Amino acid sequence: MTNPAAPPDQHDGTPAPWMASLRLVLWLGALYMLVLPLIRELPLGQTTRTSLLAWLLVAVAFYWLYAGMGVRPLLLLQLFLFSAAAALLTAKLVLVGIGVLRLSLLRRVARVLIMLGAASAVVNLIAMLVAVVKKSSVVSRES
Repeated sequence: MTNPAAPPDQHDGTPAPWMASLRLVLWLGALYMLVLPLIRELPLGQTTRTSLLAWLLVAVAFYWLYAGMGVRPLLLLQLFLFSAAAALLTAKLVLVGIGVLRLSLLRRVARVLIMLGAASAVVNLIAMLVAVVKKSSVVSRES
């Protein structure tokens, strides 16, 4: 028989949680450094730009959930918050399209939901890093 395959988190000596944490940090950094300035520069209204950001965050949250990049309950909360914000902003855009211009409350609530979703992404990253540190300290004690 051949040698059994190495566990998935030890193929290159780097634990999978560290790699997931690094990918999550890179995603957050790319969103902050590249995507947000591009969205700000678009010749669109504030609600439309915020709506684009919210839908982008929904897509990113789906990817993070699919890739297992974090704690599942936090990822589901994050997805819910971003989806609710995107739905509110889309409703605001539809209302503006039909002539109702006085509902800026929808945009403000959506912004709060986006901020809460971003906070849950940071908490998710911290939870991942704490789990990695605990796991590495247990492994070092066993050695």
